[in-house]
Amino acid sequence: MMVNKIYCATQDGLDSKIIEVEATFTRGLPTFNITGLASSSIKESQHRVTSALVNLGIDFPPLKLNVNLSPSDLPKNGSHFDLPIALLVAASKESLILDTWFAFGELGLDGIIKNVPLIYPMLLDIALHKPHAKVILPYEAKELYSKIPKLAMYFASNITDALEILRGHIPQAETSSDFAFESLMINGMQFYYDKTFDMDFSDVKNQDRAVHAALIAACGFHNILFEGSPGCGKSMIAKRMQYILPPLSLKEMIESVKLQAYNGQVLQYKPKRSFRSPHQSASKASILGSATQFKVSPGEIALAHNGIIFFDELPYFKRDILESLREPLENNQLAISRVHSKVIYDTSFLFIGAMNPCPCGNLLSTTKECRCKDSEIRSYRNNLSEPFLDRIDLYVQMQEHMPAQKPTQTYTSKDMQQLVFSVFKQQICRGQIDLEGNIIFNGKLSPIQVEQYCKLDNACKNLLDQAKMRFNLSYRGEQKIKKVARTLADMQTCDTIQKEHILEALSYRKV
Repeated sequence: MMVNKIYCATQDGLDSKIIEVEATFTRGLPTFNITGLASSSIKESQHRVTSALVNLGIDFPPLKLNVNLSPSDLPKNGSHFDLPIALLVAASKESLILDTWFAFGELGLDGIIKNVPLIYPMLLDIALHKPHAKVILPYEAKELYSKIPKLAMYFASNITDALEILRGHIPQAETSSDFAFESLMINGMQFYYDKTFDMDFSDVKNQDRAVHAALIAACGFHNILFEGSPGCGKSMIAKRMQYILPPLSLKEMIESVKLQAYNGQVLQYKPKRSFRSPHQSASKASILGSATQFKVSPGEIALAHNGIIFFDELPYFKRDILESLREPLENNQLAISRVHSKVIYDTSFLFIGAMNPCPCGNLLSTTKECRCKDSEIRSYRNNLSEPFLDRIDLYVQMQEHMPAQKPTQTYTSKDMQQLVFSVFKQQICRGQIDLEGNIIFNGKLSPIQVEQYCKLDNACKNLLDQAKMRFNLSYRGEQKIKKVARTLADMQTCDTIQKEHILEALSYRKV
């Protein structure tokens, strides 16, 4: 008999792989075989599909049914393969051609199509890589999926409705041409953003230097470390930084929403960059991710791609975890190699660290006495190695919170966001875009790009040379100063880097 096929997808790490679901009937005893490294949840679909078709009055041919999931060497999982398998069986009697369709959904024993949370991130990937694809989806999730752009979506409550769609009796598709979010156009490219601020920088008092440093970090995606006494506002500032980050392109928007979906936050439609804050007791595998022959599990740094990862109480993280961060902080990628698999994650995130000056936190306090021994302070600080600290662009020592002190300046997240957008536009107009259309922020420039976009005049070169000699700066430290100075110049709409920008960038360097 004829081999018919329809498309579905499976999750592979943070990405989705398109799967061809093939089916054919052959002579033999009535059996139901599923091949192609299918998980137990897929193999169980033969019972759900059989019961659903029988209960809807659709005859199951008394033949041997072979279902193959291609490519066969890729592990697949998920109960959403129920619907494509059932449609292949039901369409066989009518000779319907399904090879232009995608289908997702779990089946109840009565033939009702149910939603599976795993479908949402896979649809986002299909919208990115296979625009205008025709997809049959569960009707119960219509409100959720109809907001995904670039797809021709058809919604069915049961198998009978799905067959009517395939017959062409329901020609009208639900199609959204774009995300319904605030957006701005820069050089012909559209970027999305959220103008609501659940947390506002206006709540932060008496920390002007720290807030200004946070603004610099947000403008150029510079790694930043806050040090100060307990309660001075380190975490408060870090949690507000996600609301002022640059806007998202369509690709980044889909990746961001996909990361939220992967984390179970499928109802959050705001175009907001991810914010990850692992606890210091987290294991190395949960931070970096893991990989086996059959399963890839991304860690916190992979989920923070294009967003923020915040390490509060930084010195209490295990030293081997902090040392393992050196590669993703430097190369914006992390490769996990195992015997049977090798996975490369993109890790272009903004790193934020927060720490106390000593274990008790009172070393810098003018009102409280430090109870720590010198050996305890050394042990506390020695957990952060020089190579790790060398990868931090901005170091801020925060002042102690004084309730009676009058605020000197008020920052609002809305005003800060507008300045970040202005700097973002300048980076695009300067040509900081890679071959895949991704924006390269000042803090993520490669050494070659630093020479191209962070040019210094003779006065600035002499100043930086003096600083290198005086503070024994490494080559990486020199590059970091140039990147921060580039961002400071952009914040003042200066085409060239000036001496004051170099001086201010040096003031944020931990020596």
